[in-house]
Amino acid sequence: MTLKLGCIADDYTGASDLANTLTRAGLRTVQTIGVPAADLALPEVDAVVVSLKSRSIEASLAVTRSREADKWLRARGARHVLFKICSTFDSTDAGNIGPVMDALAGDAGDAIVLVTPAFPETKRTVYQGNLFVGAVPLNESPLKDHPLNPMHDANLVRVLARQSHRKIGLVDLATVVHGPEAIGHRLQELAGQGTGAAIVDAVFDADLTAIGAAALKSRVSVGASGIGLGLARALVEAGHVHSHAFAHHADAPVGGAAACLAGSCSQATLQQIAEAERVMPVLRLDAEALLGGRDETQRALGWALERLAQGPVLIASSATPDQVGVLQARHGREAAGHAVEQAMADVAEGLIRAGVRRLIVAGGETSGAVVDRLTIPGFLVGPEIAAGVPVLRAIGAGGGMLLALKSGNFGGPQFFADALELMR
Repeated sequence: MTLKLGCIADDYTGASDLANTLTRAGLRTVQTIGVPAADLALPEVDAVVVSLKSRSIEASLAVTRSREADKWLRARGARHVLFKICSTFDSTDAGNIGPVMDALAGDAGDAIVLVTPAFPETKRTVYQGNLFVGAVPLNESPLKDHPLNPMHDANLVRVLARQSHRKIGLVDLATVVHGPEAIGHRLQELAGQGTGAAIVDAVFDADLTAIGAAALKSRVSVGASGIGLGLARALVEAGHVHSHAFAHHADAPVGGAAACLAGSCSQATLQQIAEAERVMPVLRLDAEALLGGRDETQRALGWALERLAQGPVLIASSATPDQVGVLQARHGREAAGHAVEQAMADVAEGLIRAGVRRLIVAGGETSGAVVDRLTIPGFLVGPEIAAGVPVLRAIGAGGGMLLALKSGNFGGPQFFADALELMR
């Protein structure tokens, strides 16, 4: 297998978003969970997205895991590797975007790295280096209240400079609209001035195509699924990849019960849970009780087992920002987050033992904990439920299951019902 594109994603839902984007653009794509084992059988593909749960862990560990993934991808022929981050640049001043970028670029020998989280299709745009979520700057969006990585600065040049050892510059929109050659020329200018990474503006879909073509000239890029789309288009247009309809039957039906888990505290997920109560039984867990032992998870499993034969159920640990803040104040941010994630993984494991074979998980950290617990090594990418959220068929140890892994802010109000309908 000789890969045309390698990707390293810093969380599982973001990896699914990217794999879905590459598939739609015509690349045969597989998403793996962690660096694949040597004996994992993969189909012939154009791109592999290695999913890591590295967004919020200690920076040096994120660097180590990302370099291992990069080595695996390069060994299978990937000349260009995209480090896939969240479209809202989720990170703290300690990392992990900057440290991983520095390490991968150093290994690749790139003098300057192109960086953009823009994805206009999902209303993420960058102008003059500032990230907008819809019509508002990042620091005025709901991401300012993110429980793990609250974002209080929209200027990505400043944000990345606080994390990276490299000098950070800007390729502005006035340059981007002139196409890949102009972008490349500006990058060379910046590199000559000692700049080691550049935030690149993108406001329109066409900007991604130009950025992707420019990025392929180097060995490493950093960004969200938007730049992945640009890279895929560039590979197809250059004739390096022949556009495919992915025919691995990732959406073929499976038997068994269906269930939904929600751990995200985003406004979008909270609304989706409220809408789900109209069409299925919903259990809202007591987060404080989850931290106190296994009684709450056992209550959740008992509740679910009484209802699964009648149809899908939803179990939610999601809470409002104020409720999360109180929990974090009592137990610490990391301890509270980890405990809730592991409790949700306990619930998922119990549901699978009870015969659930169609599982929908909302929340990046929750999805990571669940997939790790279920020891699923990878997925085939199926049809799209909502922008950035495909149906996934487990391969390897998790074969015979369909999953959907949703970032908190993704999907419309009826997301859970829409997902269940497509996975029926």
